[in-house]
Order: sequence, then C-alpha cells, then structure tokens
Amino acid sequence: MRHPNRLRRFLISSFVLLPIGLLVALWLSLRGSLPQYEGGISSTALTQAVTVERDSLGTATIRATNRRDLAWALGYVHAQERYFEMDLLRRRAAGELAELFGAVALPVDRIARAHRMRARMQAAVAALPADQREQIERYADGANAGLAALSVRPFAYLLTRNQPAPWRSEDCLLVVAAMAFTLNDAENKRELAYTKMRATLPETAFRLLTTSGGDWDAPLAGAALAIPDVPGVADLDLRTLDPKLLKPADTAVANLPGSNSFAVGGALAGGAALIANDMHLDLRVPGLWFRARLLYPDPRGGEVDVGGASLPGTPALIAGSNGHVAWGFTNSYVDTADWVRVTRDAQDRTRYRTPDGWTPLSEITETLHVHGAPDETLRIEETRWGPILAEDADGTPLALAWTAQMPGAFNLDLQRLELAHDTGEALAIAQASGLPPQNFLVGDRDGRIGWTLAGRIPRRAGGYDAALPTDWSQAGRGWDGWLPAQDYPRIENPASQRLWTANQRVADAPWLSALGDGGYDLGARAGQIRDDLAARERFAPADLLAIQLDDRALFLERWKDLLQRELERAPKSALNEAMRGALAGWNGHASTDSVAYRLVRAWRNEVVDTVLDGFAAVVRRRFADFALPTLAQGEYTAWKLVDERPAHLLPPGYADWDALLLACAERVGGKLDAQPGRLAARSWGERNTMRIAHPVSRGLPAFLARFLDMPYEALPGDSNMPRVQGPSFGASERFAVAPGDEANGYFMMAGGQSGHPLSPYYGAGHADWAAGRPTPFLPGPAQHVLTMTPATR
Repeated sequence: MRHPNRLRRFLISSFVLLPIGLLVALWLSLRGSLPQYEGGISSTALTQAVTVERDSLGTATIRATNRRDLAWALGYVHAQERYFEMDLLRRRAAGELAELFGAVALPVDRIARAHRMRARMQAAVAALPADQREQIERYADGANAGLAALSVRPFAYLLTRNQPAPWRSEDCLLVVAAMAFTLNDAENKRELAYTKMRATLPETAFRLLTTSGGDWDAPLAGAALAIPDVPGVADLDLRTLDPKLLKPADTAVANLPGSNSFAVGGALAGGAALIANDMHLDLRVPGLWFRARLLYPDPRGGEVDVGGASLPGTPALIAGSNGHVAWGFTNSYVDTADWVRVTRDAQDRTRYRTPDGWTPLSEITETLHVHGAPDETLRIEETRWGPILAEDADGTPLALAWTAQMPGAFNLDLQRLELAHDTGEALAIAQASGLPPQNFLVGDRDGRIGWTLAGRIPRRAGGYDAALPTDWSQAGRGWDGWLPAQDYPRIENPASQRLWTANQRVADAPWLSALGDGGYDLGARAGQIRDDLAARERFAPADLLAIQLDDRALFLERWKDLLQRELERAPKSALNEAMRGALAGWNGHASTDSVAYRLVRAWRNEVVDTVLDGFAAVVRRRFADFALPTLAQGEYTAWKLVDERPAHLLPPGYADWDALLLACAERVGGKLDAQPGRLAARSWGERNTMRIAHPVSRGLPAFLARFLDMPYEALPGDSNMPRVQGPSFGASERFAVAPGDEANGYFMMAGGQSGHPLSPYYGAGHADWAAGRPTPFLPGPAQHVLTMTPATR
C-alpha cells in the first residue's frame, strides 16, 4: 500500500508545485525584460559619457555633452521602456499590424497599406537635411541597442509569440505618420459622405447640415458664423418620406481627437507667460507620452534644459518648456485631404487624364504578412495625386490627395524648439515643422504669447470647393505645393493677453479660405475656456488647472430646460415622474453622482440623431446603406429645427415636434429605467467609468487583464466642456508652466510611464492624473542613475 501513497503524494506535490513553477518561470521571463535603471553600460556609438536619472515617477533626465549622444541615449531608454508600443505605432502607419496580431488586424492594415507609408517615409528620410537624418539614425541605433540589452524580449512579444523587428530610420517618421492617421481621417469619410448628400439633398439642406459654425463659435479671430436658414417646403418635405427609410438613433458620441491649449501673457501672470496644454486622445497603458528632461550644451552658449512630453519612436520632445519658451498643441482640423475625380481613358483603362494629357496609372502590389495565416496581396492603383480609394456618387473613381502622402510633409524641424529663445522664433519654427497640422500656442519668459499653425498646409489653386470631389485634370486646379509661411495665420500678444484653442474654428476670412474645414469641433468647449480666462485678471498654474478640470455642463443647460418643459406638459406616468425627479437633482456638472446629467445627455443625443436622420433618409432613397458622417456642427441644425419647429422637416411617425421630443425622452428614460436599480441608480459615473487598457489585455483572462490595466474608476467630465473625459478617451496629459519658472509648474499623465508591469514606474502618476492632483513639472530627486560611457572600438 506504500506505493499508492507515494504516488498520491507525488501527484499532490506536482499539482501544487507545477503552477508555482510556471509562475516562477513567468516571473523570471518578465524580469529578464525589465529596463536597466542603475549601473553602467558602454557603447562604441557614444562619443562622451551620458547619464540617465529616474525620479519617483520614472521621469528620465538625460544629460549629455552633445545632441547626437543624447539622441542615442533617448532611443535606448525609449526602447527599453516602450519598444512594443513604438512597434505598434510604426506598424499602424505602415499597415503591418497583422504581422503581430494575425488576420484580425487585416482590415486596419488594408486601409493603411493603401497609402504605402513605409516607402514614402524611406524617401522622406533620404530627403531630410543631414543633421536631421543623423539624429534619426542615432536614435534608431540607440533603440536597437536598448532592445538588444534586454535578456528577454519585451513581455508583449512573449504573449503574442513574436520576435521584435529592428528599428529602422524611417520608423521614426512612421511614428509621426501614425499621429496623422490618428489626427486626420485617412479615408476622408466625411467628405466622401458629402458626395452622396450633395447628390440627393437640395442645396439649402446640404449647406445647413455642413455649416462650419454658429453661435457656439469661439474663434481667435473674427466672429461667430451665421447659421444657414432651414430649407423651405418647396425644397424639401420630410413628411413624404417612407418611414422604413429611417433608422434607430445611434446615441454613441464619436471621440474627436483634439486637445485644449491656452495661454495668458506675462501682464496677467506676474512676469513670464503661462501655457497650459492637455491633449485628448484614446487612453492606453502605458500612456502615449514619455516624461523626459533633456540637458546638453546650447550651441549658442549655456545649456539646453528642456522638459515635458517626448514621443517614444522619435528623438524630439513634443510639448513642454525649455526655460525660455513653453509650448503646446491642439489638433487644428484644417482641411488636409481632397477627393480628386479621376477620368479613365475609355480606350485604355490603365490611363487617366491629367493636365499633361493621358498618363499611365501606377499599379503597385503590396504584400501583407499575416501572423499564423497566409500572406495577402493588395493591389493599389495610384495617380499623381494619390491612390484611388473610392467612387463619387456617379461612379467616377476618386483618388485621395492627403498631406501625409506628400513629399516634405514630415521632418524633424520641431526639435529646433529645444533651442528657441522667444515667441517669435518659436512661431517660425512651428510653421516650418513637418507634422500633422496643429494649433501651436507658445509663451516666453518675457511674457509674450503667440499662436499659429504648425505643420504643412496645402496651397489650393483654381477656386474649387474643397469639401467636394473635383477634377484636377484642368490646368491650374488642385494643390500648388505648400502654403508659404507668410500666408500662415499668426497672432502675437493680443490686447486681451489671452489665447485659447480647443479644436474649434480659429479664424474667419481670409484665413479660413486658405485653411478649409477639416471637421472643426463645436465651439462650446473653446467658448467655456475663453470665458473662464476672461473671468480672472491674475493667473497662477493652479488657476489653469482649475480650467482644465472644469466639468460644468453649460452646453447642456438649454437642453435640460427644454426636457423639463416637455415633461411638465406631458401626461403623467411613473416614468415621467422618475425623469422629473432625476432632473430635480441637476447640479450643472458632469459629476459622477449625477443621474440628471446622464439623462439629459442621452436625451439630447437621441433627439439630435432622430432629427438628423430625417435628412439621412432622403439620401437612402438612392443610397440604401447611407449613414451620416460625424457632424460636429450638427448641434446647430438640430437645435434650429427644434427651436423653429417647421412642420415640413419633422421626420415621419410623429404628430408634431412635442411628440418627437417626448418619444425620445420615453425611449431613453425607458432604457435607463429598465436596468437594475431603475433610473435613480443610473449615475453618470456608472456610464463614465475608466477602461484604460494595455494593448494585449483584451486577449487575456479577466484577472490577468486587470493586472495590466489601470483601475476601473468613475471620473467626472465629458465632451463639450474643458474636462474632456470618456471611459477610454480624454486628456492624455495635463500641464501648465511658465518658462523660467518650471519649479512651480505641473505635469500629470494618464496610463503611467513604463510599459513593463514589473517596473516600479508601471502606472506611475496615473492616480494623480485621475484625481486631478498636480505633480511637479520638474523631475524629483534621482532614485536610480544609469551611466552610459563610450567603449573602445
């Protein structure tokens, strides 16, 4: 009987020890890919010693005796902390994600690969000035050295069963191109939808739906735009529509990549200007940005000391302060893409008409490598203006002209901001920088502030409507290179000593005609920031943080009042009483405990979608699958109709406008009331709970995913207010700083600093960001020091 007992003990021990052994093996594998924080390394790539310090948040302070060695060291540090995330960015732009994730990523890759960004960025690197090309090459060498120094490849590659590919010089520009995919619409869906709307709707309806502004406008230059009149009954009568053409409202609110940035001059801030910036993007673990402070000799004398947000995958610091100037960005939403009608030769379909006559199409075959599956071949037809990606409403092929595809679109000029000494110099650098067009706000230590656009903007010729497809085969029509710097809009030292941008339309004619409309956000958020700035005459960094955290629901006030009136005149019911009771708790904020805010927001979205769907139904008579694009200015159309209540523009199925408004309330209220706890339990915090995840956590069991993801936490804020916040979208960072007084500034960041779950800096600073608790702009005392020295060749 001893043998069975021994076998039993062996089996029990095996069941106990095997999981422990697997956990130990997993832990050792993870430990092997931890970044090196202390000690020393040597490399023949270095010419002088470099030190890298980490503070309690993992902020990397890199000291070097020249910018070349600093670029190498920054690449080394970025790669050890964030190589997988760098890899995702370059692959996103190049259309190579399926190599890591398999066929599930093919739909994204097909879209990106049509732009052939890897080939374009290879050509862009070759065309860079020698000093910029050297910076990129040094950075790439450092990144590969940092990756090679890890004894085990980064853990995400273990989970996806892949090997990391080396970093190449063009990958740095691919990361910049990835931001273009994020900040622009690489498929130009909005203007593609316009083609069908213009083909089916009367001019009056089309212009109303596609207006560029209205009474919420908060431009830096010019006044609010007039809202077009509603179409008359002779133009459009929605009462004749077949109700089957209507679709249920989609109350999901699109997240528009954007940001807030605002500045106050030194006269209001006690000397130096104050700059605040919070860039709104999809939130992830780790965060997009990497906190860094870079120190090296200034070629003009003294020392460069620049700190803020770096972007792993590039050798530049994106936003921050260098002691002389501080700067930040918001997405500009200028028009960066046009559809071009392509006329094929009826006798030879491989040729198309250009101003020079019939020209052969370029036919390119791209191979998409797929992890765990056969390769896929993608055939691309390209014109001189861009690839053919769609068809016009009449079936004519459309080529996409997009700034990101054009030679000269991207460069490393932004890095020169590290050396800028005043606002004027910084504005000139921004205008020459090659990046997706951005609003650029800057202030200097002498109190001056300024705004312009950074990035390349196309110069349009021929007087065509850039919102609709146009035939560029006529000489003199199309893009005529880049807009020259002297034609860029520029504002310096306004009398008010205040500047603000929040993705709104920033200017009117003549600047607006040069910039176009790429989908400006509604001006409600910008207007609230403008008014917050106007309410004070003296500012400190804490005052700018209060504006960034402003979650007052001013935009929804009139909708709340309207809902209240509709419920008061409606027949009484249990649901009606519940909704009126919820509205009694309105506190004017998107606060986590507010049921009223959630109800009003949902009702407003339901009304807007229902009203606008009447116009979409007209388009569906000819295009059955049509859906309206994101119309950030759609608020104007919906409110104008609800306010004026024209009977001929009431969608079918409703007796009058009151009936429509009440039906929307009952649909929304009924859905909320049907959930556990009824309507009274439906707080905004329940809806606005953070889901900030690591890229690979979706493929893991829930208990492991929770280990990688940030804590699930209800947060205040929403769109159309300064504190932009969604479950996985919002301020990727927040900072405010006066150049020369960085010690009193703050910088907070979502998602943490390190990409390694065993790092002490994994998630570091995220709790402060979530709580709106400022962390110092400057790094704290060094906790770890890594020394990099030249090695003998």
